[in-house]
Amino acid sequence: MKNKKMNHNLFFSRTNDFLNKFLSDQAAKSQNTIETYRDGLTIFRRYVTDICHLSIRNFSFSDCTHDFMLDYLAYLKVSGCEASTCNNRLAALRAYLWYASDVDVSLQSIALSASHVPLLKEPKKNRSIINDEDMAALLAAPSETKSGIRDKVLLILLYDSAIRVSELLDLKVSSLNLKSTTPCLHVHGKGGKDRVVAITDKAARHLQKYIRRYHPDGELDIPLFYTTIKGNTASMSPGNVARIINKYAEQIRPEHPDLPEHIHPHMFRRTRATGLYRSGVELELVSVILGHSSTQTTRIYATPSVEMIREAMTSSDPKVPEEEPEWLADEEELARLCGLR
Repeated sequence: MKNKKMNHNLFFSRTNDFLNKFLSDQAAKSQNTIETYRDGLTIFRRYVTDICHLSIRNFSFSDCTHDFMLDYLAYLKVSGCEASTCNNRLAALRAYLWYASDVDVSLQSIALSASHVPLLKEPKKNRSIINDEDMAALLAAPSETKSGIRDKVLLILLYDSAIRVSELLDLKVSSLNLKSTTPCLHVHGKGGKDRVVAITDKAARHLQKYIRRYHPDGELDIPLFYTTIKGNTASMSPGNVARIINKYAEQIRPEHPDLPEHIHPHMFRRTRATGLYRSGVELELVSVILGHSSTQTTRIYATPSVEMIREAMTSSDPKVPEEEPEWLADEEELARLCGLR
């Protein structure tokens, strides 16, 4: 049934416009975000039809009550979903309902009711980072073969620039400015927001070496990191990046047992951001580097080191008295305390 012929009182009557027009054209959401919303609404649809045995031909906005959504959250939790996953599913529903209520004001009470469904409490996660020694070993692990040069510059750039893996794979040769006194990348970020990210001179030199090997013709409008399968060249996949990272992580693990058990691309971004914060870079500047619209998002990376905590504690140390020496000045008394005559 075509969307334009559907009864707009039905809950799923506006999902097509929401996913395929509003999110991309008006809300400027990334394709990854759109797919996350699509997955969330698809899973809700399956709950409605497969678990509740209701047809999408009849399930209306008015059927999506506060209690119905609470039951849905309970179902997700019983099904084994983490609290964060449950909350993401709920967020997709809320976003859709607010969109629908903007189109039809009669639905505002339903959207408001959905906004009052409480999020599940998420346990605080210990977000692992890679220590300096392990990171240095990981970045140095690739060999000087052609593929090793590619792998090394991929790891270095992922860490040095602190960009997301999706931003890394969106880079083209034209995205690089390596001839400037301040080498930088032009990054197409999350939500369609562009930014300029400076990189170190060392990273720039590695990039120049990589370009001489992998882009000798100087073509500007092709992916910086690519794979060629059966003669077809395309941007490298996130799965390939993860595979490269774990290849070298396992290679150095015997000599670096403190390396986190599970290494993934985002850990490079987290490690770099945390390192910047711990070295004294203002949180606002770290936020700009990472492409965050709010410093509140950046705060998850602002975890102080043990040394920072100790320095803070000692800088405001109250006047704790010094411990009196246990040994007395009187030699005879000391001998007596030692059980001697």
